[in-house]
Amino acid sequence: MIRLNLFNRFRSFRTNIVLAFVLVILMTIFIMIVTSYYLSRGSVKANAQEYTLELVKQVNQNIKSYVNGMKYMSDLVANNRSVQQYLSTETFESLGEEKKQKETISNFLESMYMSRSDIASINVFGNDDRFISGRKDFELNPFMDIKSMKWYQDAITANGADVVSSSHVQPIIKGHYPWVVSLSRELISRDGTQKLGVFLVDLNFNVLSDMLKDIKLGVRGYVFIIDSEGKIVYHPQQQLIYSDLKTELIDKVLTNQSDSFTSKEGSNSRIYSIQDSDFGWKIVGVSYVNELVANQKNTLLSFILLGLICIVIAVMVSVFLTQRISQPIKILENHMKEVEKGNFDIHVPVSRTIELGRLARTFNIMVSKIKELMTQAIADQEQKRVSEIKALQAQINPHFLYNTLDSIIWMAQSNKVKEITIMTSALSKLFRSSISKGEELVPISTEVEHITNYLKIQQMRYSDKLDYLIEISDSLQDYLSIKLILQPIVENAIYHGIKKKRGSGWIKIRSEETESDILLIVEDNGIGMTNEKCKSCLYPTTKHTGSRGVGIRNVHERLQLYFGTQYGLSYTSEIGVGTVVTIRFPKVL
Repeated sequence: MIRLNLFNRFRSFRTNIVLAFVLVILMTIFIMIVTSYYLSRGSVKANAQEYTLELVKQVNQNIKSYVNGMKYMSDLVANNRSVQQYLSTETFESLGEEKKQKETISNFLESMYMSRSDIASINVFGNDDRFISGRKDFELNPFMDIKSMKWYQDAITANGADVVSSSHVQPIIKGHYPWVVSLSRELISRDGTQKLGVFLVDLNFNVLSDMLKDIKLGVRGYVFIIDSEGKIVYHPQQQLIYSDLKTELIDKVLTNQSDSFTSKEGSNSRIYSIQDSDFGWKIVGVSYVNELVANQKNTLLSFILLGLICIVIAVMVSVFLTQRISQPIKILENHMKEVEKGNFDIHVPVSRTIELGRLARTFNIMVSKIKELMTQAIADQEQKRVSEIKALQAQINPHFLYNTLDSIIWMAQSNKVKEITIMTSALSKLFRSSISKGEELVPISTEVEHITNYLKIQQMRYSDKLDYLIEISDSLQDYLSIKLILQPIVENAIYHGIKKKRGSGWIKIRSEETESDILLIVEDNGIGMTNEKCKSCLYPTTKHTGSRGVGIRNVHERLQLYFGTQYGLSYTSEIGVGTVVTIRFPKVL
């Protein structure tokens, strides 16, 4: 008994679901392995990023020391008594006195120039075009306006503070155009009341380049420098930057609030490590993400191989479980498709799996019940359709019979025996043709005979008020139509069109045909009606629209009920001109 229960438990659909969960767990383990790889990769990346940041900090310190040496020079010059005296003196006692002071300052600047090999030039620019250089062989470029130079304007704006420029070509010395980094400073008198001029020291760019070019961050990593405006001070691939063959995320470097960020460039993603200097420069270290993890390719291949093995095992287990679970469901699905096609004479084999077996038995009972209900519904619908058609055909307006009999009585009182005979005969034929032995369809010839008798009676009643013409093609006489489709339309034309107009009226009934359909067309020259009234004849807009149009809707509904919604009546009308009603139904022999 215990063994049987265990066997049934193994056959249970729930057990199969448990096995599926085991498969999910195996896949989860695989995901955890992959996640571990990326976490370790992230840790290595973080360590490498920290190393890069420290290296950039060290570079920043070196450059600070380098620039501080330049600032020390500017302090010496700004506080030098000879410089202060020379620049603040408006007029000299003699040319010799002026020359002596310039010579003193020039020697002072020359001593600083000689003390460092990285200085390209060191100069003082005073008011009234006064100029002193640390190199006596230098001559100002006559084509350059010193005061329009950016380093000069920045120094004036800084009001005595040191300003370090980005790298640029210095054109102020005639015949010399070195690539330099400039430090400029406005010289102010010691009491702060007088602006004396501008001090400028140019440092060879090669010194900065030599300092940074050997710094490597991985195989492709590098360090570059920009100023506060985003201009390149130094870049190891500066020519590629200027020729737009290489780009840097300078805007993001300027606006970034943290020490680093990572660009989103796929396999070429870069980590930018940023350090701000005290003089407006930003030192930026760039390292490539895919170079930060040592042996990344081998590690990745190992994880991929392990993942592939897990996937193969997972696929094998999945195929086995899917086959076991889906086969009975597939059989049930195929039987459902047969039911969709309308085949209810099927029986689904009961699966050994408990839940699927119950589902199959329930499906078989459901199909059997649906078959029974559909058979009953078809019979009910057929009976309902026949009843509706008969009920619609039975809706004959009694006013016509009453008015006709009233006309016969009037004629009898007037001793019009001939007219009574004609009208009574027409009325008799009219009702005989409307009975048609209870059949739903009658030949068009019978419908023509019926409407002819009807029009005879109406013509006698209205005397000279009504005339009519019937032109139905002989080739259509044997086709079948639902009976009593012309009389309500003609009646509506008489009572609501011709009767209300002045003078005589006429009704014309003619036929047209297409390859598959017959069109009977009823025209009159009555008062006509609007498009809204045309629509209301077939589709009432309110629950109580009066008696007008009931017979018309009767005909329209019977045609659609019997032949389909593509058939029925259509109206066209014009006020004061008349109305045309088209009856469309298929050719039926």
